[in-house]
Amino acid sequence: MVQNRKAKMLAIHCTPDHTHLFVGFKPTILISDFVKEIKVESNEFINDKKWVKGRFAWHEGYGVFSYSHSRIDAVTKYILNQERHHQKRTFKQEYHALLEKFEIPYEERFLFEFIE
Repeated sequence: MVQNRKAKMLAIHCTPDHTHLFVGFKPTILISDFVKEIKVESNEFINDKKWVKGRFAWHEGYGVFSYSHSRIDAVTKYILNQERHHQKRTFKQEYHALLEKFEIPYEERFLFEFIE
């Protein structure tokens, strides 16, 4: 998978409808390039392994949220406890809450379709 030494994987957790990656970046890496590489390589891997019926493909969009170094432990715990977290709210509710927490303006029509 991604061999870029300018990024360090801190935590990862996959659910049936979304994936959380917590990555530390050097300031020289473009997040859009990193996400593209993750999607391309994981698409190839999943399809080569035939892990899903038909052809697997990621949704076109993605969300990126930034946290300070002092929050590494808290964010890691949040990511690794997704099952418990999603017993309280759906992915859609979680995503909206993050957009609001980070004061990111959005229009519902431009958000990706949520699987409920």
